[in-house]
Amino acid sequence: MNSQTEKLSLQGAAGAIEVQRDQPADAATPRGVAVIAHPHPLFAGTMDNKVVQTLARAFVACGWTTVRFNFRGVGASEGVHDEGRGELEDMLNVVGQLAPEGPLAIAGFSFGAFVASGAAQRLWSERDLQQIVLVGTAAARNTVAPLPAEAHERALVVHGETDDTVALSAVMDWARPQSLPVTVIPGGGHFFHGQLPLLKSLVVRHLRAGMA
Repeated sequence: MNSQTEKLSLQGAAGAIEVQRDQPADAATPRGVAVIAHPHPLFAGTMDNKVVQTLARAFVACGWTTVRFNFRGVGASEGVHDEGRGELEDMLNVVGQLAPEGPLAIAGFSFGAFVASGAAQRLWSERDLQQIVLVGTAAARNTVAPLPAEAHERALVVHGETDDTVALSAVMDWARPQSLPVTVIPGGGHFFHGQLPLLKSLVVRHLRAGMA
């Protein structure tokens, strides 16, 4: 993401997990660790995706140490795609090794938001999960985990109005039974072309509201 980005390799269940970590300006006292998941591995999704990097920049700007990683079978991460099951294991493994205690944030884009929802559900009762950010959530072909009711005030769900990869209606069908608000970017597509600054602004606003 920048010249200060730290490159790491962790050991996961399927082998090595490729990781990049960025520190906030005041690295001595970060607010916590944010772990961000990338879009679908079989459709060129990686931790270098522009939306994933936008999420990382938003968290760093708000004082969080930010961790991005490649799912199994992507980049230098070993293993093969596992339709979300192994990818959830990868995300929990990264959390366990790089954020074993203290304040935690979970975020993801597209397929990564689907995986992040499972991680949030799994970790809610055992960790200080302060923020959940799901963008372009892949609710059309995946069973996205519901968020605990107590987590809703800490959650931001963002979707593009004209997303032709994951229809807004699919996300609303997931959110409606939970009475979980969805922030819709007018005219926004799946990758938010031309609207990444707006996406970053929305995430920063949400994170800063949580700091108040």
